[in-house]
Amino acid sequence: MQRLAVQIEVKGAFKQVGEIVGTSSDDARFTYTESYLKDPESRAISISMPLEQQSFSVESTRNFFEGLLPEGFTRRCVAEWLHQDEKDYLAILARLGQECLGAIKIIDESRAVLPSEYKELTSEEVKKLAQEGATESAEMVTKSHLSLTGASGKVGLYYDEKKDKWYLPIGEAPSTHIVKQSHIRLKRIVANEQLCLLTAKNLGIEIPQSFIIKTESNEAEDVLFATKRYDRRMQSNGKKLNGMNIPYRLHQEDFSQVLGIPASEKYEKDGGSYLSKMFGILRDYSTSPIEDQLKLWDICVFNFLIGNTDNHIKNLSLLYGKDLKTIRLAPAYDIVSTMIYESSTENMALSIGGDYSIRKITEESFAKEATKAGLGVKMAMKRLDTLRKNFAEALNTGAQVLEEQGFEGTKDIAEQIMSCGGIRNYI
Repeated sequence: MQRLAVQIEVKGAFKQVGEIVGTSSDDARFTYTESYLKDPESRAISISMPLEQQSFSVESTRNFFEGLLPEGFTRRCVAEWLHQDEKDYLAILARLGQECLGAIKIIDESRAVLPSEYKELTSEEVKKLAQEGATESAEMVTKSHLSLTGASGKVGLYYDEKKDKWYLPIGEAPSTHIVKQSHIRLKRIVANEQLCLLTAKNLGIEIPQSFIIKTESNEAEDVLFATKRYDRRMQSNGKKLNGMNIPYRLHQEDFSQVLGIPASEKYEKDGGSYLSKMFGILRDYSTSPIEDQLKLWDICVFNFLIGNTDNHIKNLSLLYGKDLKTIRLAPAYDIVSTMIYESSTENMALSIGGDYSIRKITEESFAKEATKAGLGVKMAMKRLDTLRKNFAEALNTGAQVLEEQGFEGTKDIAEQIMSCGGIRNYI
């Protein structure tokens, strides 16, 4: 029988929340502790897992906690490094759960915990990370006992802005940035994502701070994409490790976890109506429901305009306050134009008004979706029109910034977006 303790950071300190108990992933169940349930300050770790005494089902437990792990090829690489079955999420989580997305920490009390520290990375190590793909990031992930979701090669690192140095968090040391690698098959993917985020920012969409790391040159294989974690916050008078400030964790959960949907079903199928369900969640749980619904609408419109057909429900999240008492829509992340690549599907991850094909989505589709989502159609269509009219200028401004930073070819990406994205439907 395996027991994994589940903790959550609240106001800078960890609380015991509950435990996952089972012989394997096939029968593991999560249960809140009695002491946590009795504490009037306690809050549920997920909307899909409300505070209650009984153990949650095997499926509910899996859907939330497996959502803390990497997916796809990275998951397979990690499993190989750990000598575990990639399907056994419990065994992998026991090894990687000390530093996850959000404020959750998983502790296997039968294993010795690695001492927390920050290991400085040399420029050569950073360059190697950029060039080696998911295999290298998987090795880093397993060595540091750190878990990040997603299918692409990525790792959580600590960045000292004053010294311009990168560190690998070890043990329970929190990271400050998520660093993604260049993709061999997808040309200029790093510049693509940074351009899309700059464009979103120019249009008034909230995004995390991001930048491109130059490791040797500006060539595609020599750069990394860094995003400042919105679920980590620095405090000047907080704890220190190796002489460096330690950020505190903010809890978050993606909409796959919120809705209790397995990661394997993150792409909507006919009749799934994921968007309307997400709008419903925001109405019921957001601290600022009207503002967050409009934010979600703008993000969905923007993904259509840039041609991001990979905007699935794990790429949209809720962000909790330091005391878990407030819930807001998280900033937009993982935004990239997939349509500029020949291998991309034309079907959106989330339907708009029942239409999936980016070439078939029209203003009528958006009007139908607004009605379905419970938004005022007139207001929703006005925001669509504003984003559409300002899109080209916002895109070209972002491309100009990146070109001035030395990333040649960014204007070519902008042209591809204009000809391949949903914006093409309006030209």
